[in-house]
Amino acid sequence: MPGAVVITRPLAQALPLAERVTALGRRAEVLPLLDISPLPDTGPLRAVLGRLHEFALVAFVSPNAIDAAFAHITEWPAGVTLAVVGEGSRAALAAHGINAGNADIVSPLDPVHSDSEHLLQALDLAALNGKQVLIVRGEAGRELMGDGFRAAGAHVTAVAAYRRSVPALTPGFEARLRDLLAAPNDWIVTSSEALRGLFVLLEEMGCSAGGEDVVAKMQQQHLIVPHARIAETARQLGLFRMTLTGSGDDRLLAALQSRP
Repeated sequence: MPGAVVITRPLAQALPLAERVTALGRRAEVLPLLDISPLPDTGPLRAVLGRLHEFALVAFVSPNAIDAAFAHITEWPAGVTLAVVGEGSRAALAAHGINAGNADIVSPLDPVHSDSEHLLQALDLAALNGKQVLIVRGEAGRELMGDGFRAAGAHVTAVAAYRRSVPALTPGFEARLRDLLAAPNDWIVTSSEALRGLFVLLEEMGCSAGGEDVVAKMQQQHLIVPHARIAETARQLGLFRMTLTGSGDDRLLAALQSRP
């Protein structure tokens, strides 16, 4: 009998996927490895979003960035292109009424490589020379996207829309993690940051585990990841039992169905 499917996304994105996993007849375990919370002061975000019409392009780094921003957006301005890095972000836009039928949305051409590098390749960067570009992101993140736009001559504004953090290692969280490591399971991991945070927690657990090597137990688990960059992070952490699917929940679920 197959083990559980551990969904490590932030809670808001984990629950819909858990329902689809359950519909496949698999047991879904939601274990968010990143906590997403609102900013204490949304004033700067609201100020920038109030002048969306000034930008030629608005790039959203994640579904969380989309959800946080659209809490303050009532109508998308005509003529402003949206850029996203994966199918999950396209789905988040659709949930807010934005789709290819009513807006120009650009994303990486190859769903296996849904990241900033491949988004930049999909864009007509020369057309952004001298134009205003907005990046909506978390409080911290990679600078590659902004650097790419600047190299093309664009004037870049980056604004934080949410805060993310690794969950605290509470007794309850630790107990659940130990239970999930006790047997082979399939772990859906959609963030390099979340995976690195998991290993920080595992090392903290190992310091008081009475000799139990929880890191080694995690390294024996099977990962399902949508992006090559996450796969590379996993390999650096000693995780080699892995399926790379490409972007989008449909591909993640297809990978699950193909598991013996």
